[in-house]
Amino acid sequence: MKLLAIETSAVSASVAIVEDDRVRSLCSVNAGLTHSRTLLPMIDAALKNSETALREIDCFACAVGPGSFTGIRIGIAAIKGLCDGTGKKAFPVSTLEGLAYNLLGQDVLACAVMDARCKQVYCALFDVRGNDVTRLTDDAALKIDDLGALLQTYERKKIVFVGDGAALCEDALGYSAALPLTRFQNAASVAFAALKHANETPPLDAHALLPVYLRLPQAERELKARKSQG
Repeated sequence: MKLLAIETSAVSASVAIVEDDRVRSLCSVNAGLTHSRTLLPMIDAALKNSETALREIDCFACAVGPGSFTGIRIGIAAIKGLCDGTGKKAFPVSTLEGLAYNLLGQDVLACAVMDARCKQVYCALFDVRGNDVTRLTDDAALKIDDLGALLQTYERKKIVFVGDGAALCEDALGYSAALPLTRFQNAASVAFAALKHANETPPLDAHALLPVYLRLPQAERELKARKSQG
């Protein structure tokens, strides 16, 4: 199966074309530019550099959250457009699960973490053994101290933080952060996560592809707080 995957849930953005276990093309930007500006040129570059026609893509994959509300919407909108234009379907992938696939080939407990502000992180735990990744917890928004208490129950195995919240959690909790090269969101990892589930869960039609935020956007939280106060 040949997949085109998109990852736009954080500051970095990337596009990958993966065929079975081979990364045919990977384009990535981590320069603080808006995804609406960089995403379409990266898709075009990924296709051209791998000499792949869009019609040759069997399916799409997209990180659907948690993460940046705007970034997630941009990525999903792009995938919806590609699905509508080609008549193909797409696999939704948890941003946190995609991060765990950055650590393929290791024997670690991957703690995927994204900075959710307000002393919270989006997080999930995965058991990584070579090329096998097993989810241990659901995606959640936790206070960093609560994450620390959870990790104490898993200390029988080496724990590695992966994601844009890795350095923050390393400073606060003391476990190791993944090296910068494998720390941040990566569309190739999103594709590998999608391929693992391809035999278990069918891809979705474009209209069924929805974001996963875990908590309300800040504007809605502030509005809800004002209503509760007055």
